[in-house]
Amino acid sequence: MKQTILITGASSGFGLLIANELHKKGYNVIGTSRNPEKYTSLPFKMIALDLDSEESINTFSERIFKEISRLDILINNAGFLVSGIAEEIPIALGRKQLETNFWGTIKVTNAVLPHFRKQKFGKIITVGSIIGLVSFPNAAYYAASKHALEGYFKSLRYELNEFNISVAMIEPAAFKTSIADNSSSPIAQIEDYNSLRGKIEKFTNDLVEQAEDPKMVAEKVLKVVQAKNPKFRNIVGKGTSTLINLQHFAYGILEKNVLKKLNSF
Repeated sequence: MKQTILITGASSGFGLLIANELHKKGYNVIGTSRNPEKYTSLPFKMIALDLDSEESINTFSERIFKEISRLDILINNAGFLVSGIAEEIPIALGRKQLETNFWGTIKVTNAVLPHFRKQKFGKIITVGSIIGLVSFPNAAYYAASKHALEGYFKSLRYELNEFNISVAMIEPAAFKTSIADNSSSPIAQIEDYNSLRGKIEKFTNDLVEQAEDPKMVAEKVLKVVQAKNPKFRNIVGKGTSTLINLQHFAYGILEKNVLKKLNSF
């Protein structure tokens, strides 16, 4: 029997790549989008889900198991990026970042957990970020949301073990996606940060130039989907093996390198 996989935020970026890869491999893929009617040409089914809307999540929760009798895997991917100097970002925008990326993901997970517990199996895969392990400048709230996901699902992994439900994180490094194009940034800027802002722009451009093909992330997700007992943390991208091997020292090393890079501009 084909495994059924639900992927949030499957209309673009990592979500679309993952959905297409899994569909090609023969899985029954169901994607979500705030506006699924825009994506009728996709080879897999799309249903409506807006992580910012309590009503949408409730409707999704009621609908999903009326339309399918079995769900094997949930892939939490939906989210967005708030970029900018931390002090400049309005608290309301920062709160929205956490509400979508963290709380929205938790609400969707909670919607499928009763089903997974009842059937005594399931797999929850959440797309986090290397920024959920070590922070970069200009992304404080995004980093906070990804750090929060890392901590939450690390605890959930233990709690669901007795139900044969596995929990895994995908931690991508820098990849060529459209996330920055769809990011939200503050309008008002503090003059004191102008020098740093210019350095951050050069630093970010350097990261983008060196970014890799995002297909690597879809391939990593496929491996986790196929794994009988996937490990919790699955890092993918340039230089990440060094990071994981030096995990206890990574923050100090990376911080020094980031500051050195910024100061070189």
